[in-house]
Amino acid sequence: MIAVALGAAAQAIQSINERNMKFEKGVKPDPIKVKPPVDYSIPVDTTTVYYAFVDSAQHCINNNNWAKAEHFFLEAIKSEPSNPNNTLLLSNMATIQRRQGRLEEAIKNYTLAINITPNAVTLLHNRAAVYILVDSIVLAQADYERIMMLDESDVESRYTHGMLALEMGDNKTAEKNFEDILRINPNSGLAKQGQGFLNKHAGNYAKAIECFGEVIKVKPSSTLLANRADCYLATKQLNEASLDISNALELDPDDPYIYILRAKLNKLRYNRDDMDRDIKLAIAHGIPEVEAKALLGE
Repeated sequence: MIAVALGAAAQAIQSINERNMKFEKGVKPDPIKVKPPVDYSIPVDTTTVYYAFVDSAQHCINNNNWAKAEHFFLEAIKSEPSNPNNTLLLSNMATIQRRQGRLEEAIKNYTLAINITPNAVTLLHNRAAVYILVDSIVLAQADYERIMMLDESDVESRYTHGMLALEMGDNKTAEKNFEDILRINPNSGLAKQGQGFLNKHAGNYAKAIECFGEVIKVKPSSTLLANRADCYLATKQLNEASLDISNALELDPDDPYIYILRAKLNKLRYNRDDMDRDIKLAIAHGIPEVEAKALLGE
């Protein structure tokens, strides 16, 4: 049946999403995983050419042949332009394009899919995520605002909208988003995580440490540990910072920003040789030398 074929394709595409949707390391929260494409249960005659193209696309996805999968999705759409399942095919094409770094094309196809199903929350989430990648923050916020209007219980949209507001210096909007999440779910880890970033941004390091700590107890991550360590450094709690940095590196030894934090720690401890070593490690893991030294005030 077409629903089975499209469902398998959706699962494959979902794995692409989860590998590629990440915020910048060290400065933003853990990524919100993109949800699988919407509504692949509409019945279709499996004897049609349309189904044959979809089936071929699924086979290509199973073999990681993304270019051919995209070709077959496009051929399926051309064969039946009015088929309601085209929403899913356009979404899958967009996700393949996003994986290949063809972000403007991905936005175009997500938009075409949204034009067919304008209230599809999943598609809005996916397009907003790509808008973030191309720094179209205002457009991303508009998509998240649309999601919040369609689904008041969608905490992920409120969280990311709040983080974007925080990045733009709009602490008031960010605070409201995180408070709204707590009203929806008083035990929300996302809300506490957001409040941690909000308080860190405002210089309320003690409160930020408390918020990050509540989330870390339940679900530690390198990003949260690194941000709490940064707060500890700001308040000269060097032993606590050292422990968080060590734990963060165990979780993600390839994150250059964690080496920058350790360099900051060694600078505060007047360990110049260790600081220089960590700067070199940060550079070796991908951070530009000029940026690394600027972060340390060198």
